[in-house]
Amino acid sequence: MLGLGHHNLTEEETLMVHPRATLTPRGRLLLVRRVEELSWPAAQVAEAAGVSRATVYKWLWRYRTEGQPGLQDRTCRPKRSPRALSAEQIARILKLRRGLKRGPHRLAPLLGHPRSTIYTVLRRHGCARLRDFDRVTGRPLRYVRQHAGELVHVDVKKLGVIPPGGGHRIWGKTAAAGRHRGRGYDCVYVAVDDATRVAFVSVFPDQSARSAMQFAQATHHFFGQHGVRVERIMTDQHRSFAFSKAFQAALADLGIRHVMTRPYRPQTNGKAERFIQTLLADWAYVRLFPNNAERLRALPRWVRFYNQRRPHSELGNQPPWAYFVNKVRGNHS
Repeated sequence: MLGLGHHNLTEEETLMVHPRATLTPRGRLLLVRRVEELSWPAAQVAEAAGVSRATVYKWLWRYRTEGQPGLQDRTCRPKRSPRALSAEQIARILKLRRGLKRGPHRLAPLLGHPRSTIYTVLRRHGCARLRDFDRVTGRPLRYVRQHAGELVHVDVKKLGVIPPGGGHRIWGKTAAAGRHRGRGYDCVYVAVDDATRVAFVSVFPDQSARSAMQFAQATHHFFGQHGVRVERIMTDQHRSFAFSKAFQAALADLGIRHVMTRPYRPQTNGKAERFIQTLLADWAYVRLFPNNAERLRALPRWVRFYNQRRPHSELGNQPPWAYFVNKVRGNHS
C-alpha cells in the first residue's frame, strides 16, 4: 500500500475523530490520494473504503478547496440557529426557576416553551435539581473542595433492627407490627470526602456523644491510613455533635476543625445526604434480609464496591477511589 509520506497526520489529529465515523482523517487522505495520484475511479475507491461515491466526492471537494485541513472533523453545530432562545428568554427561565422553584412541567405553561427546552436550559446552567438550591435565596449550592481531607461530610441514618426471620418488608407492616418492638436501631454513621466522594461507614448502637467521638477517631484513622489528613468535619446540629464536650475535645486532639450546618439547611451537607440515599437504595433496601446480622455483613462489601468500582457521575464516571488516588498523588488540580 502506498505510504502517506509528508501527508502523515499527528497523533493528536488522528485521535480527534467522531467515534462513529467510518473514515479517520488518515483514511480520508488515503482515499483522496487514490483518486488524485493513482487515478482510481471514484466507484473503486468507494468500494475499497466501504463508503458511498458521494462520500468520496465530498472529501475530494473539501481537499481541493481547503487542502489537508479540510479532511478534519467539523463541529455539528449549525452556523445559524434562528429558533434558539434569546438571552432575555433564558434569563426569564432562570429567574422563574429560582423564584417559583418549579420544574419544567409547571414552568412550560407560564413561559410558552416546551418542557424539553426548559429542562435543557436548566441543566446547562446547573439548575436542573431543586435540591441544589438554598430554599430561601434560591441560589445554587454547588461547591467542591480542592483536595482530599479538606472537608469531610458526616451524617447519621437510623435503621430499625431486623428481627430474626425478617421484618415488615417480608411479612408486611401488620404482621410484623410486634416483631420490631424493643429491638432498637442501628445508627449508621457515614463520612464522605467532599473532593473525591470516598466514603467511610461504621455502625453504632446509638447516636450518643461517645459514638460520635469514636466515629470521628475512626474517620481520622481511615483517611490517615491513605496519607490524607482530615482538616474539617461538617455535621448537622444534633446534640451529640453540637453540645458534646467529648466530641469537641476529640476533634481538637486530632487537629480537626468542626463545621456545622445552619438550622433547617440539610442541603448544605448534601453530599452526605445523597450518599445516604444511595446507601439505602443499594444496600439496606436492595433485597430482603432474613435477619439483622446478614444485613450488617453485607455493608462492608457494598462500601468497597461504592468506593472502588461504582462509577460516579460527578467524577466523570470514575469510581471515587480512582479519583481519590489521583488527588492524593497530585494528578488533579
